[in-house]
Amino acid sequence: MSDDKLMPMREAIARYVHDGDTVYFAGLSHLVPFAAGHEIIRQRKRELVFCRPTPDLLLEQMLAVGLVRKVVFCWAGNPGIGNLRVFRRAVERGEPRPIELEEYTMFGLTARLLAGAMDLPFLPVRTNVGSDLLAHNPQIKLIEDPYSGKTISVVPALQPDVAILHVQRADRAGNAQVWGITTDHRDAAFAARRVILSAETIVEEEVIRRDPNRTIVPDFLVSAVVHAPFGAHPSYAQGLYDRDNAFYQEWDQLSADPAAVAAYIAEWIDGVPDRAAYLAKLDPAVRARLQVEPAWSGEVSYGVYR
Repeated sequence: MSDDKLMPMREAIARYVHDGDTVYFAGLSHLVPFAAGHEIIRQRKRELVFCRPTPDLLLEQMLAVGLVRKVVFCWAGNPGIGNLRVFRRAVERGEPRPIELEEYTMFGLTARLLAGAMDLPFLPVRTNVGSDLLAHNPQIKLIEDPYSGKTISVVPALQPDVAILHVQRADRAGNAQVWGITTDHRDAAFAARRVILSAETIVEEEVIRRDPNRTIVPDFLVSAVVHAPFGAHPSYAQGLYDRDNAFYQEWDQLSADPAAVAAYIAEWIDGVPDRAAYLAKLDPAVRARLQVEPAWSGEVSYGVYR
């Protein structure tokens, strides 16, 4: 095993997230890195470029304290509920501060990340042609296909200063495994200059080695490993706990009032020192409600050649 990178979240964010950084928050639908995002809020990292295909409540909470100067995204909303009210106030009224927007299709932004992971300057994306994104995003360019002579759009590589990933399990070196929706973790890790990895469970290297095909992030990419049980709440972690749909509904009402948002952040983010304290504060009935029934996927033999 390579060197031990396990550290508290407070230390990981202090060391590897800097004011002005471009930060990619991985996880589509599940494994949204709320624990890391909350620590960024506690430390008041400033002038961040927030990158995420589907920014939702985590972006709202960071916007509410004025940490974000620009959002690079595909779609923004409270999933299954409606608009993001804090985001809308920032875009339409500049409250609590104005923000810049850089919008892509879902495929366009993931293509940017893939280009960054492969260290390519850009990648072609056919679906931009004919859309109005070209009029609103100067980063999307039109070029001539050197093979057919037809016009095609390209998007620039995305290589964030830091990528933040939450996973189901990892070892202390940073070999990380994800199951369920594998999402954008791999490309984000390969594209970023630094990687902060939070994990529901920290396991020994031999556990990782028993199921190598689930290892989507290798240790040599990882700067810091953090043990963060329930670190995706109110999002979910496949096989461990469900999505807290009631919270997303509550946020829709709460976020209509800036004072209520400020009170939430004061109590649930600034008012607790870390994720362990957040969990201790969370109503046990919530955790009980989010429990899932086990559905095991059996081990396989990879064989030993003699």
